[in-house]
Amino acid sequence: MERYRRIFLIVLDSLGIGAMPDSKSYGDMDVDTFGHIAQRVGTLNIPNLKKIGMLNLHPVPGMEAEEKPLGRYMRMAEASHSKDTMTGHWEMMGLKVEKPFKTFTEHGFPPELIAQLEKRCKKKVIGNKSASGTQILDELGEEEIRDGSMIVYTSADSVLQICGNEETFDLKNLYRCCEIARELTMKEEWMVGRVIARPYVGKKKGEFVRTSNRRDYAVKPFGKTVLNALKEKGLDVIAVGKINDIFSGEGITRALHSDSSVHGMEQTRQISDRDFHGLCFTNLVDFDALWGHRRNPEGYASEIEKFDLELGKLMEKLRKEDLLILTADHGNDPTYKGTDHTREYVPFLAYSPSMKKTGPMEESDTFAAIGATVADNFQVKMPRGTIGVSRLAEIL
Repeated sequence: MERYRRIFLIVLDSLGIGAMPDSKSYGDMDVDTFGHIAQRVGTLNIPNLKKIGMLNLHPVPGMEAEEKPLGRYMRMAEASHSKDTMTGHWEMMGLKVEKPFKTFTEHGFPPELIAQLEKRCKKKVIGNKSASGTQILDELGEEEIRDGSMIVYTSADSVLQICGNEETFDLKNLYRCCEIARELTMKEEWMVGRVIARPYVGKKKGEFVRTSNRRDYAVKPFGKTVLNALKEKGLDVIAVGKINDIFSGEGITRALHSDSSVHGMEQTRQISDRDFHGLCFTNLVDFDALWGHRRNPEGYASEIEKFDLELGKLMEKLRKEDLLILTADHGNDPTYKGTDHTREYVPFLAYSPSMKKTGPMEESDTFAAIGATVADNFQVKMPRGTIGVSRLAEIL
């Protein structure tokens, strides 16, 4: 019998909780996104995360855990061989990625790809290297505006990113160029997980600011996910933030674009006022994009506290037949070297006003425990080729 009528799954993008055993092979030593942020700032004002059990799951020196937490909690390890956004989300919904997406971090994109991109977009490409989004704007933004060129860059992730000043490289044209890049990078030798439009405003170095009109063009999942199974059964699958982009619309019944993580939580709260039946899947990207990659632990800490305030408002609205699950898709320790994601365990925090069992659960060896649990709740069969074991019986 269906236990929960509505499930709210919220991804705190990049909020890892400690290095996985194989993290060294990914270049990550002693990383811990949540723990190191808390240690850097001294303490975090997170009463609602604390109530659910975050500090019981991941103790932090100087911060007291909840004596009687309201939720169920466990660590989850990533089974896929990667530490990127798409892989993490796809695994949550049952797909294990065996072969990581291609990266072009060391030398940039091949000349043949760049030549085709320039020809079809009718713009000269500048950049073509791995860089921080804010740094490359300071370096090349004025040149792009002056010459009508196009900044193309990558990172340690499997991405091709194109910057465009909204005043001189209009959004419609930027999106068109990204669609061309997506088409070109479907070739096996050039295939990246995502092409990302990175619009910005400003006229000179030091004043450039990226806007919320970002758009992701991801490859489609290589198989059906739990989202497809839910949609095929006639259930609601509401995507908030970049979820729709990550899954290329596969299995989504309604999509909402978010301007920020706070906006994403406001949208989720508004959705909670509706009598939908199924899953509300929310990604809060600012943790990762604004603070993790920019190695700003203080900004990240402030974002966590803002989220906690919004979390409290959402918890007040939850009904007895609702289930809330909080998690992350990878780590991005802002105290660590570089600007890349970090290979970490992620939290699983579950809460419902009707929940009878609380406290710790045995660790999961895959993020796919989430999708399997959602499918089990709605009595939906897991698609062929997916992984994951339901933990529903433990969170009733």
